Amino acid sequence: MYYDLTVVQFSKMLKNLSAILEKTESFAAMKKVDMSVLLNSRLSVDQFNLTRQVQIACDIAKLSVARLTDKEAPKHEDNETTVAELQSRIESVLAYLATFSPTDFAETASRSISQPRWEGKYLTGHEFALEWAIPNVYFHITTAYAILRHVGVDVGKKDYLGEMPFKS
Repeated sequence: MYYDLTVVQFSKMLKNLSAILEKTESFAAMKKVDMSVLLNSRLSVDQFNLTRQVQIACDIAKLSVARLTDKEAPKHEDNETTVAELQSRIESVLAYLATFSPTDFAETASRSISQPRWEGKYLTGHEFALEWAIPNVYFHITTAYAILRHVGVDVGKKDYLGEMPFKS
C-alpha cells in the first residue's frame, strides 16, 4: 500500500511535472519569453518561485520515501537555473524511486518519523505518509502547475493528472 501511494504515485506525478516543463520550454520559445522569467515566476510575493517548487517536490518525494523505509536519499545542491537542470533533478529522483520495491515498506506503518524542525515530535509512518508526505508532494507540484497556468502556458488537468489506467 505505501509503495503504491508514494513510489508509484510520486513517480507518476514527477513524470507529469517533467512533461509540463517540456511544454513550458515550447511556450517560452513560441512567445519569445526568457526562460529565467518563467523559472522565477511565483503566484504570490511570499511564495517560492517555479524553480524552488520543482526542487521541493523532488526533495519531499525522495526524502519521504527514504524516511518511510529508513534508507539514505541522494542529496541535491538546489543550484538548478535551467529547465534542463530541473529535468535532470527530476530524472535523478525518479531513478532513486525506481530502486524501491513493496517489501521495502514492510515496517512503514509503525515506524516513528521525525524531522529537526518538529522539535522532538514524531508521526507514525502511516500518519507521515498520509498526512505529510503525500499532501506536500501534491502541493508543490500543483503550485508549479498553477504558476505555469498563471503565466499562460497551455497546460490543463490532463497534463497534471497524466495517463489514467482506464479499463474497457
